[in-house]
Amino acid sequence: MNADILREKFLGFFEARKHKIVESDSLVPKDDPTVLFTPAGMNQFKKEFMGFDSGFRRAATAQRCLRTDDLDKVGKTSAHHTFFEMLGNFSFGDYFKEEAIAWAWEFLTQELKIGREKLWVSVYQEDDEAYNIWKDKIGIPEKKIVRLGDKDNFWPAEAKTKGPNGPCGPCSEIFYDFGPGVGCGEKICDPSCSCGRFVEIWNLVFTQFNRKEDGSLEPLPNKNIDTGMGLERLAAVMQGKQNNFETELFQPIIKEIKLGCQDINGDGAGIASDTSRPRNDGNNGMFYAIADHLRAVVFSIYDGITPSNEGRGYIVRKIIRKSALHLRSLGINKPFLNTLVGQLVQIMHEPYPDLKDRQEDIAQVILMKKKTLLIF
Repeated sequence: MNADILREKFLGFFEARKHKIVESDSLVPKDDPTVLFTPAGMNQFKKEFMGFDSGFRRAATAQRCLRTDDLDKVGKTSAHHTFFEMLGNFSFGDYFKEEAIAWAWEFLTQELKIGREKLWVSVYQEDDEAYNIWKDKIGIPEKKIVRLGDKDNFWPAEAKTKGPNGPCGPCSEIFYDFGPGVGCGEKICDPSCSCGRFVEIWNLVFTQFNRKEDGSLEPLPNKNIDTGMGLERLAAVMQGKQNNFETELFQPIIKEIKLGCQDINGDGAGIASDTSRPRNDGNNGMFYAIADHLRAVVFSIYDGITPSNEGRGYIVRKIIRKSALHLRSLGINKPFLNTLVGQLVQIMHEPYPDLKDRQEDIAQVILMKKKTLLIF
């Protein structure tokens, strides 16, 4: 099941449950000086979480997001990205834990037909309510419900002690289990282990507090729901892949990069021709990073961010530079990243048909910035 179908199924599922389908916000957050880029689906709804009435109490989105905290990990793991899409459903003082949990389970197991035996969940260590819903209402075996602390199951992570200020609350995560043949191989392994056997696919945040400047947690006017599910991870799971970069969201771009290497180096510089192999090291890691960074750069420019020497523009400039250095390591010492824009436009045509009209302008901005960086 490809990403376009998954996106459509998700939004349709929640629209049928009386959620307003809200368009993705820009990567440039409006009226939110706390972040440079839009990092999650909830950012455009901060005022609703604080009690503002926008005329709807349920919403669902497929939000384009950009995060740079893990920039150096991109290409080295199977699931770290700069740009990604986050599927999310939200409640502003309407439904709460029981409905959010039940609908998430229904979507995964009935709409997408993921086997119940493949799913585990985690809850905040003090959240008996969520634990009991999973155990008694959904029927998850207790051994598949893991209690975790502030770092893993409070959102934002460790907000109680470190901030940021604003809406926050305990959360419950749903994990897909690739099975004992993946990861550490230990008999006792659960979602608290980082071995790779378990991948988090959906985070259900029970946003019920406002963290204040003094670190106190003030109850919000209403109890809210904020969920986030990475489309790239979900697509990989649904396509039987352990690596997000093996999906159709990245493979056409990666193949184009490999063709470029072969044109220059003749034999492809010893690069594996089988792009479906789940390798994260060496040249494949650079292919992954370039494909990821292309998405981040294109959608940043799409949202009006010009590469520059300060603020958001500096981050985009930095990502272009990292991509150019990866290309140089692969033997491509001429402008090339701009030639990949067309591939991305084809991949993202369904959710962003207007991207085609912007293709040449975006490619030109990337080309000119590379020249000013004196990389080539």
